[in-house]
Amino acid sequence: MGPLTQKMTHTYNSKRRSIVYKDDSPDWHQEVRKEILYLPFHFIYPKYFNISMGLGCLLILLLLSPPVAAESVQASAHDDVLEVFVRDGCPHCAKAKAYLTQLASERPWLKIIYRPVDHDTDARNDLMQHALKAGVWPPGVPTFRFKDQILVGFDHADHMGLLLADLIDQTAHHQETKPNHVETTLFGTLSVTNLGLPLFTLAIGLLDGFNPCAMWVLLFLLSMLIHLQNRQKMALIAGTFVIVSGMVYYAFMAAWLNVFLLIGLSAAMRWTLGGLALAIGGLNVKDFVAWKRGFSLSIPDSAKPGVYARARAILAKEKTLPALTAVATLAVMVNFIELLCTAGFPAIYTAILTQQDLSPIAYHAYLGLYILGYIADDALMVGIAVMALSSHKLTERTGRLLKLISGLVMLTLGVVLLLFPKWLV
Repeated sequence: MGPLTQKMTHTYNSKRRSIVYKDDSPDWHQEVRKEILYLPFHFIYPKYFNISMGLGCLLILLLLSPPVAAESVQASAHDDVLEVFVRDGCPHCAKAKAYLTQLASERPWLKIIYRPVDHDTDARNDLMQHALKAGVWPPGVPTFRFKDQILVGFDHADHMGLLLADLIDQTAHHQETKPNHVETTLFGTLSVTNLGLPLFTLAIGLLDGFNPCAMWVLLFLLSMLIHLQNRQKMALIAGTFVIVSGMVYYAFMAAWLNVFLLIGLSAAMRWTLGGLALAIGGLNVKDFVAWKRGFSLSIPDSAKPGVYARARAILAKEKTLPALTAVATLAVMVNFIELLCTAGFPAIYTAILTQQDLSPIAYHAYLGLYILGYIADDALMVGIAVMALSSHKLTERTGRLLKLISGLVMLTLGVVLLLFPKWLV
């Protein structure tokens, strides 16, 4: 075919106009500039674009807003500090540390500071001063100091552990305020200060799902399944595709999570991820301005005929089980093909997730929450297609706008990783 001819319709200032332009013409560049200029003021594709724009704005606001509330709460909670004077080689100190790990998990507002008297002269002098003031002489380790109250020694959790917990609970400043957190099995402690992590997880998972690479195969599959005119079989086959895609993506993200839990997020790794986020974000914005020109993080056209052939082969399966096996295989293959296209968000998100002090169950629960957001848009499209027995093709323009939004969010993540890493903790 010749140069790409497109038709774009803008709605603003209560006027409507249509423009026909060619891909390499000066008008094309002028229209792209206008597209960027008028992007915040009009809504072109409410079905996909409005949701993506809202998610993108929400994520950028979350990332660019300093955690003022968290800092203020943390500062006020610094009065609830437990000083523990310890010494290397002390078996009672080792028992105390093991117990305090459990105590801290049950009381997230409690700050514990260990002060080694054999390495720190100031710690040794402070211990002697506190012991003299409390009338406890000679001083020993471990010694616990909380709100000018002194407790010396540790035998086991059922004796000294209970005494220490009772001392903290009776005198803690935190207990004078209303509880601002809820304990959950999967997500740990949810409070005003850390509620941003579930919201961030859902938002970035949803935005990751609104990715042209992740949507085009499903939309093509739905357009093929429409010809079956069988809602039950259509829902079963398309639903299997969505579920298997989510499972493969979960395994992919779990691998990233294990990598960052193993090696940690050092300064060098943080700068590497920040640079990667900036590069991916820049390429996505480039794809909006110069679609399919130069290097692009998109599924190559050479891979699409094979995907189309496999999708058509699914319809040729008369029995349900072979069709489900074929669509599951297609989902696995497509997810591996699009890894380069979608690797940015999982890598950045799992790196951020490992900076939170969570249990292994909580880490994987957040991955599950991310996957729920990731497949939510696919599940919605399947539901609409099954109910209406109709489907829509992902247009080039919608794909370009989704690329722009994901690119802007990725650029914001890169800037935050490089310049404001404390905002992500």
